[in-house]
Amino acid sequence: MQFAAGLSPRAGGAYLLAMAFSPDEVERYARHLVLPEVGGPGQTRLKAARVLVIGAGGLGAPLIQYLAAAGIGTIGIVDDDIVSLSNLQRQVIHATADIGRLKVESATEAVARLNPHVTVEAHPTRLTRENAGALIAAYDVVADGSDNFATRYAVSDACFHARRPLVTAALGRFDGSLTTLRPYEAGADGRPNPTYRCLFPSPPPPGTVPPCAEAGVLGALAGLMGSLMALEVIRTVTGFGESLVGRLLMVDTRSMRFETLGYGWDEANPLSGTQPQG
Repeated sequence: MQFAAGLSPRAGGAYLLAMAFSPDEVERYARHLVLPEVGGPGQTRLKAARVLVIGAGGLGAPLIQYLAAAGIGTIGIVDDDIVSLSNLQRQVIHATADIGRLKVESATEAVARLNPHVTVEAHPTRLTRENAGALIAAYDVVADGSDNFATRYAVSDACFHARRPLVTAALGRFDGSLTTLRPYEAGADGRPNPTYRCLFPSPPPPGTVPPCAEAGVLGALAGLMGSLMALEVIRTVTGFGESLVGRLLMVDTRSMRFETLGYGWDEANPLSGTQPQG
């Protein structure tokens, strides 16, 4: 059941709230329900939302936890990897007893322990250009925590064609970045919102960016960036505040600096440019 615009428990919406949520849910989400920017309408949207998470690793682990805690109704998880001991330094949704299990299985059980009101749809597969469209079309919002450029480009292209908002982040050794993409919409200036390819026209040459296993990564950084991804997803669903569309948040934990870089639509991009390539 949807709330009327602006209705919240503080505005006399207790009856509607009781119809939309069980007593357990009302208590569980109490701190959201008293936030005017979220309230009953926002929590109802969270409950109805279907969010697809790409990767249940360093970024996906804290992301999934906070989406579940927030009351996202359905969380899809795409990951074909298994839990290894070296994951546990940062992938906090998994435990020592989960080593050797599929990450989607471990994550599903963790969500059930945290919030039984959330449904998890496990996809124990690797996202590719061939299956990205079908996976993404079944969800309202996509959050990409993958660790390779091929997947990031496949996800962002598929989200553009499916007209789905995308929250995407990346990790370095001590730094991370985050942005939100809605390139199928126009900005306040009437120009199209930028695509991922407007920000990063092409992936770096193979071998120039070492994988996590070679370069290392600060474990708590993954928790920070995954939590920020969850915040952006929740913002996308509920609509409060100013999103990161057209802005790249950059975090450097060595100097504890947070900076935001603006970026815009590139008319040469192959998706929504003046000469789109399909």
